[in-house]
Amino acid sequence: MREVKAFVRSTKVSEVIKALRHNGFKSMTVTEVEGTGRFTKPGASPSLKFPITHSKMAKLELLCKKEDVETIVKLIYEFGGTGEKGDGIISISQVERVFKVRTGEESQEE
Repeated sequence: MREVKAFVRSTKVSEVIKALRHNGFKSMTVTEVEGTGRFTKPGASPSLKFPITHSKMAKLELLCKKEDVETIVKLIYEFGGTGEKGDGIISISQVERVFKVRTGEESQEE
């Protein structure tokens, strides 16, 4: 099993979610986040919460089968990108084990 974590522009996250859901990837976590990096867009403002200049972003997290990773990455790139610096990043991690909170059962999917 894999975890796909993507940081995308807040203005693009709805398009990304629609594309993922349309292609069968319905379970994900979406979080509003602030970030700072090498790119600072014109008009970026100091965060009210943190003493940095920031960009508002959305973080998507999905657990998926290994063979679905490339499709998910392609969808995020296609629907989340603007072609401009600061579009975000996608990372892939291997997940060792997954348990259901309700039952404590370990998921056997791979």
